[in-house]
Amino acid sequence: MTTPLLDVTDLRVAYPGRGLRARPHEVLHGVSLHVREGETLGLVGESGSGKTTIGRAVLGLAKPSGGRVLFQDQDITHVPPKARRSLARDIQVVFQDPYTSLNPSLTIGDILSEPLVVRGASGSDARNRVRELLDHVGLPANASARLPREFSGGQRQRVAIARALAPKPRLIVCDEPVSALDLSTQTRVLDLFIDIQRRTGVSYLFVSHDLSVIRHISHRVTVLYRGDVVETGPADRITSSPEHAYTQALLLAAPVADPVRQRERRSERRRLASLEPSETKAN
Repeated sequence: MTTPLLDVTDLRVAYPGRGLRARPHEVLHGVSLHVREGETLGLVGESGSGKTTIGRAVLGLAKPSGGRVLFQDQDITHVPPKARRSLARDIQVVFQDPYTSLNPSLTIGDILSEPLVVRGASGSDARNRVRELLDHVGLPANASARLPREFSGGQRQRVAIARALAPKPRLIVCDEPVSALDLSTQTRVLDLFIDIQRRTGVSYLFVSHDLSVIRHISHRVTVLYRGDVVETGPADRITSSPEHAYTQALLLAAPVADPVRQRERRSERRRLASLEPSETKAN
């Protein structure tokens, strides 16, 4: 078996408690997962499950209190800031809100070329790469002269994806990247992620609370509940016939057009929510 691109083992993260004598609050209780080359691992769970914290730990934005994070077989759990900056070439991120993650005073061309110039690219090389990136994400070449506020939410997210692709990374952490978009735009952006992966071989650690989004894009799925992994496996199985009651409840949360079925699903979801977290079957 080949070595995973990203290998997270027994990861623990604790945040300081509120108050002078408050004990730290542990939000991850020993999570293990891995992402292979060219693969999308979907992390799904409700708010507070710890899925975003995993992404932040991989990016160095949350300090682990235990466990380890390996990238390309190198331990990056506690790398110093200078080494972390050098990792940015290989590990990038796409955030939830494309507007606040883009500098509103810079043109799209400057936003995309800035990380390239910082890494030593010449002006002409950076401009050529910007044209290439805009083409990759389906934006016209004249977009480089415009400001982020001139674009729709879906277009801004395409710019954010292009910025993440600029240094040709091996892994992109996608933190709820389509949750702020309408349904039709969500589908187009998800299809763009899939197309980019096919063309470049980049891997995704894809964080979402929506099991239908995870089903659309993921090869494998890891389900998180209150800081613990409760189920993991191939996306087709997890999103169609999950074994754990919590995953089944997530699946039932998706609305359906039939009012009778919707009422039945809501009743079943309430029943599943009453089960103990340790129970792996709904019946």
